[in-house]
Amino acid sequence: MVARTRFDAEPCPVARSIDAIGDWWSLLIVRDAFDGSRRFGEFHRSLGIAKNILSSRLRRLEETGVMTSAPASDGSRYQEYVLTEKGRALFPVIVALRQWGEAECFAPGEEHSRLLDRRTGRPLSPLEIRAGDGRPVGPDETFVEKVAQEKASRSEGETVVRNRRARRPAR
Repeated sequence: MVARTRFDAEPCPVARSIDAIGDWWSLLIVRDAFDGSRRFGEFHRSLGIAKNILSSRLRRLEETGVMTSAPASDGSRYQEYVLTEKGRALFPVIVALRQWGEAECFAPGEEHSRLLDRRTGRPLSPLEIRAGDGRPVGPDETFVEKVAQEKASRSEGETVVRNRRARRPAR
């Protein structure tokens, strides 16, 4: 089995987020949790995922603090999986993926599930990224400020190289 690449020490927030969530099964588990799934069997029926993979992903989501397990609310011997505040903070990520998928992954008029506002029964407005002053911004109006990274060679006689990448548009 190939060892999993870890990104938990990376200075990039995207890499650390991927490390915490893990993979697409985990995002679908989080999606289902937002849709009301709480029990192992509910996730299993909804996703059709192998039980060992589901167990592994739920365990990882617990380890990273995205979900927690608790005794079943009905008093039965079962456990329920509940999103933590950290997990609930993934809501905009799930909505962004959903809205991107609606716009880019379906033919015009093709049926798909919809996320609706409980109060009005209407679809949500598209998410927008805004600058601190409120104006909408896109990828061309942003850049990533990289942190300095030290690369030390273990070879004798080589010096530590500090790398400060030039500011360039975010990807």
